Amino acid sequence: MSRTSKATSKVRSSRRGAPPAVRKGDLREQQILDAAEVLLGTRGYVHMTVGDIAEGAGMTRSALYFYFASKQDVLVALVARTVEVLQQSSVEALAGAGPVGQVVTSALECTARQWLEHGVVMRAAVDFSSTVPEVDRLWTDAAYAIAEAVTALLVRGGVPSGDGPDDAPALARALCWMVERSFYQASKFSTHDLEQAMRTCRMIWLRLVDVG
Repeated sequence: MSRTSKATSKVRSSRRGAPPAVRKGDLREQQILDAAEVLLGTRGYVHMTVGDIAEGAGMTRSALYFYFASKQDVLVALVARTVEVLQQSSVEALAGAGPVGQVVTSALECTARQWLEHGVVMRAAVDFSSTVPEVDRLWTDAAYAIAEAVTALLVRGGVPSGDGPDDAPALARALCWMVERSFYQASKFSTHDLEQAMRTCRMIWLRLVDVG
């Protein structure tokens, strides 16, 4: 068995119709990741140690090594967990059946919530993308998956689906990276700044589509 977490919960179905039971190993992994997320916010990646993470998760350092081989492995798993939720929730919101303007608003609100709740992890994903290949892959793959959903929404809103710089695919990628940078910066300061960034991004999106 790999010592590195797969960063997703695995559940075992009950034969009697009870809620699925989380396997003990997975629960411990989630406790480790929860502790690491708290420490990212209070100490930062550079200053937190494996011992700190283990203590926060209520286990010994040696026990933590059963699940993760290093502090970097914990970070990668934490980013994977966060990115999975971000991608799934964003793609689902962008695929909404309502009017395009309403879908844009819902999708940006959904993304802003993720930055509000897990901004410390998402900022770490951006910061470490240039030095940790696994983090870069996770973050970039999620961004392009979301960009595909944005592309479909822009096409619904009347933007051409060609391959030019002013067509939906190129605009979608630019919008996604714009949102990333805007939310990254705003989330460092306050909820108010994040809400302002969301409204600004919304206005830019809506100017690209026919919301009438």
